[in-house]
Order: sequence, then structure tokens, then C-alpha cells
Amino acid sequence: MNDPFSRDDGPEFSVHAAQKVSGTIAGLFKAEGKDFVTRACDTLDLTFDGIPGDFHAGATRKSGGREPWYPRGTVMRNERQLSMLAPDELRTIARRLDLPEVKAEWMGGNVLVDGIPNFTMLPPRTLLMFEGGVTIKIDGDNGPCRLTGREIASKFEGRQDVELNFPRVAKHLRGLVAWIEKPGTISVGESFEARIHPQWIYTA
Repeated sequence: MNDPFSRDDGPEFSVHAAQKVSGTIAGLFKAEGKDFVTRACDTLDLTFDGIPGDFHAGATRKSGGREPWYPRGTVMRNERQLSMLAPDELRTIARRLDLPEVKAEWMGGNVLVDGIPNFTMLPPRTLLMFEGGVTIKIDGDNGPCRLTGREIASKFEGRQDVELNFPRVAKHLRGLVAWIEKPGTISVGESFEARIHPQWIYTA
């Protein structure tokens, strides 16, 4: 629901009210190797550093191509401790690539989330509050890249085109990156509530 208002007789703004949406954990995964590819597990222990032993664990990380405003390798806050995906969006990506499936593991997913429509469109600052007490905070959408496309292509002989096409077809479907606000353990099948803050479009 929109709530229009104006400030000091200036332009009118349209604000979307806060929302609560429920979901469940459909799968959990951990990257214990030397790359981002994950493997399924039943539970994940989450700390302020993310998933202990995971490829993306740590309170900080080094900047890369996603942060062109820093010299590559600059130490910065790790807001990408978790990669979160949705099954329906993975099916859409697979259909667009003309593939039988795209698995969360191939994309480095840690948490597969079911029950929330348009999951990748959840806005930054959304809180995912799990029934066991864990709270995960959304940083924002995870932009698709050729590196992930290359990993998916490696599963299908003769489909080198997937690497180039993946960034285009997976836009706004690649899921979200997030960090741990309140640590604990989460389990497959656990329910949670997404608490979405009021939203408005900033204009100068």
C-alpha cells in the first residue's frame, strides 16, 4: 500500500508501508573447498563472521570487480557472508537457459528460501527472523556474473553459451547477499519471517 506525502510543500513522495512475509528454509549449503561451489547440509551454524569454514566467511573481505570505487584488494566489511536463493527463481533461470535444472550449489548458494514471491526483489535492510532465534540482514541483490555462468556450463557438455548468457537471463533472479545480525543455528525446514521496512524512492 502506498502512502503519499509531501515535505515542506515540495514534490510528493510515494512510500510503501512496512510488510511481513513468511517463508521456510528449503535447503542449506556450505562451501568448504577452495571455491564458491557449495554442498548440501542439514544445519548451518552462523556466527558474526558468517558460516565458520565457508569460502565467504569472515568479518571482512577484499574488494573486487563489484567495488570499482576501491583499488582491488582493499579490505572492507564483509556484507556477503551468505548467498540466498529461491527455487522458483532457479527454475526460471534454467528455463531461460534451456537447461533441465540449475542447482543452488552451482551458484554458491548457502540458503535456499521457499514461500516468498519475487525473493530477489526484497529490499536492503530486510530482516529475516528465524524461529530458532537467528536474524539475517539482507544487504542487497547478488548481481549475476560469468564466473557463475561458467560453473553452470561445466555441468552440461557443449553448452559454453551458458557462461555468456547467464548474466543477462539471471538478472534480478540471482538471489540476495546477506550478513548475520544475530547468530545461532538454522535448519532445513525451519520457518522465518521477513520483516520489510517502509520503502520510498529517493530523489534529490
